[in-house]
Amino acid sequence: MDLSDVPTPTQVVALLKAQNIRHIRLFDSDRSMLHALANTGIQVTVSVPNEQLLGIGQSNATAANWVTRNIVSHVPATNITAIAVGSEVLTALPNAGPILVSAMKYIHSALVASNLDSRIKVSTPHASSIILDSFPPSQAFFNRTWDPVMIPLLKFLQSTGSYLMLNVYPYYDYMQANGTIPLDYALFRPLPPNKEAVDTNTLLHYTNVFDALVDASYFAMSYLNFTNVPVIVTESGWPTKGDSSEPDATIENANTYNSNLIRRVLNNTGTPKHPGVAVSTYIYELYNEDLRPGSISEKNWGLFDSNGVPVYTLHLTGSGTILANDTTNQTYCIEKENADPKMLQAALDWACGPGKVNCSIFLQGEPCYEPDNVVAHANYAFDTYYHKMAMAPGTCYFNGVATVTTSDPSHGSCIFPGSGGRNVTLSNSTALAPSESSTSYGTPCHLFHDSAWIHVVLSSLLLYAYSL
Repeated sequence: MDLSDVPTPTQVVALLKAQNIRHIRLFDSDRSMLHALANTGIQVTVSVPNEQLLGIGQSNATAANWVTRNIVSHVPATNITAIAVGSEVLTALPNAGPILVSAMKYIHSALVASNLDSRIKVSTPHASSIILDSFPPSQAFFNRTWDPVMIPLLKFLQSTGSYLMLNVYPYYDYMQANGTIPLDYALFRPLPPNKEAVDTNTLLHYTNVFDALVDASYFAMSYLNFTNVPVIVTESGWPTKGDSSEPDATIENANTYNSNLIRRVLNNTGTPKHPGVAVSTYIYELYNEDLRPGSISEKNWGLFDSNGVPVYTLHLTGSGTILANDTTNQTYCIEKENADPKMLQAALDWACGPGKVNCSIFLQGEPCYEPDNVVAHANYAFDTYYHKMAMAPGTCYFNGVATVTTSDPSHGSCIFPGSGGRNVTLSNSTALAPSESSTSYGTPCHLFHDSAWIHVVLSSLLLYAYSL
C-alpha cells in the first residue's frame, strides 16, 4: 500500500463489492483488512511476508503462533482459502530458500491441528525467471541450482492437493527481449499463422507469451516427474505509464492485455499443452502506488487510483464492462503524435468506409468541418469507431496511428462521443479496425465457472475479478 492517500480497509472492501470482485490476494495478513473482509464471502489468499519467513521456517511453534493469530482468529467469518508463504523467495531472498519448504510444512501442520487443512491450501509464488530455456516450452526446466528445494516443494504440493503459484509478466519478457518478441505476441493480439511460435518438439503453436510461460512451467515440473500439480498465476498485468525507456507502458496496452487475459480465462481457453483447462489468474494490481520506489512504471500497474476511480475501464465485447463502476467512460481515441500522414489518411478512409463511421459530419457547414485537415477529421472518426465498438481492446489501433487519451478532444460545436456523443449515431457493427482481423473481439464472454477464475491484484492487494 505505497500510497500517499491510503484507502481504509472499509473503503477497499466497498470497492471490491461494488466491482463484484469475489477473490483477492493480500500481500500480508493485515488484521484490520481481514476484519473488514469478514462476512463478505470474498475468498482471500493471505501471505507470509518474506521478512517473517526465516522465523517461521526455523520454528514449528512460531509457525503455529502465526496461524493462530492470522488465520484461526479470522475464520470462518473471513473466507480465507489459501496462504502464500513468502513471495518469489528463490529469486528475491535466496538465503531463505533452504527453509522455504520447512516454513510451508510448519504452516500446513498448524492448519491440520486446527482442522483447516481441507479448506486452506498452502503454496509459495515463484518468479517465472526460475524457469530456464522457457522456449520452446517442451525444453524448459527449473534452475537446477534449486533442485534441493523444488523437488521437496513439488512433493509437498502434490501430497496436499495444492498448486504451483507462478508470477507471469509478459511485459518484462517483452522489454528484455530487445525486439525479438513482437508487441502483439505479448498482448494476446491476433497473429497470422506464419507469425505464431511453434514448439518443434511438440508441434504446438503459441500465439502469446503468457501461454508459453505457463506451459513451460508444466514441462519443467514434468522434467522432475511431477505431472499432476496444477498452475495458478498469482500475478500478471501491464503498466499504464512509463518513462522514455518504456514507451509501451500505456493505458491502451494495459487495457488490451488485461481485457484479453480476462477473456481467455473466463472462456476456459487453456494453453496449447492443456486446452480447455483455464489458468486461474490474479491481476496485479488494485491501486496505483504513487510512493512505490523505482521507475515510473513501477507506480502504475493499478486498475484504480486511491480514490477508487478506474484508471481505465476493462471492456469485453458481448459481456459488458468488467469494472462496471465507471460512470464517466471518459477515454477517447485520437491520432498518435507524429503518425505517418499516408497511413493516417488510409486509416481515416477505412473508418469512413468499412468501419461504417458517418463522416458526413466533416462536410462544409457541419459541426466537425473545422479545422479542415486530416488529423482533426481522423480524431473524430477514430473516436466514433472506438465508442461504437464499446472501447473494446484493439479498436483504437488503426495500424498503429491511433492511441487512447483521457483528454477530451471536443472543440466548439464538434462534440466527441466520449463527451456524450451528441453528434454521432452509433450503429451495431462487427467491423474491426485495420490489422485487427480476428473475430475474437465479437465473441461473447459469458462463461463463469468456479473452476476458472480471474483475480485482480490491485494495490498491496491482488484481486480476483470473479463474476458470479
